[in-house]
Amino acid sequence: MIRLGHAPSPTPELPVLTGASTVLARAGEGPWPRYRIVALADLGGGELLAAFDGRETGQDVPDPTGLVQRRSLDGGLTWEGFETLREADRAGRHWYCDPSFVVDEPAGRVHVFHTHAKDRGVWDAAAGTDDADRDVMGSAVSTSTDGGRTWTHRSVTAVAAPPALIRTAFPTSGTGLRLRQGPRAGRLVQPYAGWFHAGEGTGTGTTDGEGTADRGSPARSGSAARSESAADGSSEVVRSFVLWSDDHGETWHRGEPVGEGMDETTIVELSDGRILLNSRDHARGGHRRIALSSDGGETWEDRGIDEQFVDPGNNGQLARRFPEAQPGDPRAQELLFTNSRDPFARRLGTLSRSLDDGATWEPVGLFEPGNLDYSVVQPLGGGAIGILWEVEAREIRFTRLEPEDLPGE
Repeated sequence: MIRLGHAPSPTPELPVLTGASTVLARAGEGPWPRYRIVALADLGGGELLAAFDGRETGQDVPDPTGLVQRRSLDGGLTWEGFETLREADRAGRHWYCDPSFVVDEPAGRVHVFHTHAKDRGVWDAAAGTDDADRDVMGSAVSTSTDGGRTWTHRSVTAVAAPPALIRTAFPTSGTGLRLRQGPRAGRLVQPYAGWFHAGEGTGTGTTDGEGTADRGSPARSGSAARSESAADGSSEVVRSFVLWSDDHGETWHRGEPVGEGMDETTIVELSDGRILLNSRDHARGGHRRIALSSDGGETWEDRGIDEQFVDPGNNGQLARRFPEAQPGDPRAQELLFTNSRDPFARRLGTLSRSLDDGATWEPVGLFEPGNLDYSVVQPLGGGAIGILWEVEAREIRFTRLEPEDLPGE
């Protein structure tokens, strides 16, 4: 059972975690002047993909941005050079950012969700589903059947952000899920953050390979949501939701939104097949928000603030350490979480661990003692862990931690 209301104990002096570490990108080197926003995927057999934004400046879109990646063939010990994931269209001013991997091993596919921007970013984007509209900030999914060496791209703007419900939305960077337990085993799930019109409720939708969509059920009014003013003066609220697919990514469906002030979100499958959602607080109140789904992300139970998660309002990442462990195996309940464990500043990059399916959490150690922005953690097999993070648009760093690198192992 996920419990709430735990006040965190005073943070002890945490050990600094040391493993096999690499700087994957550095400002002023490689194909872009700056780098931000990280995603990490384990493709199996020791092959890893690390993706991130290449940026002209350190700022978000609509400043020029494209997607790059690097590849490891030995579990993160060494890395090959830069590869283009999705190249910016400088002449047409089309920009791509916020990568998130969803690996579908049985189908031999890897998907990467990302944002597609032109002239506007999230704060002033207009509602709409026409990706040719330069005021609309859309989203896309790219798919590879050869381990990320080549990609095909298509829009999911229509299903992710129907204008009757949502002004704009974007996929949360990092990684999504392939569910492994229960009646929805095999489902692919990608978390999103959306700026919903205040008073609008849920509604669902579907997109096929051409990106068409329908609204589905009528919107239902949500609970009293914290709202803010959009660029046009209307009221809106930030909520989390997911896109999900039961056909290996051929079609994507939109689940119902959850929460008040839910922002960039990370998700993990629990040992019983439920999904735990953990979101940064849009109000930056010093902690994080959580929710649970028992139907594969279609609906959610909002659990509100969980004070165990100290956070300044930053993107973090959840993961199961042993995703292949079956229910009944204690390892199936071991979860990992990375974030900047400070209520006010993006500093103290901390690896935390739960041994009871997310009911209680304890910090393990610091993978970044100084400043950091977004981070992502993934299991690498045999109990090893990979962590990828960014430092102030200056560097993208990766470390591989073996079990013996973790205190108490």
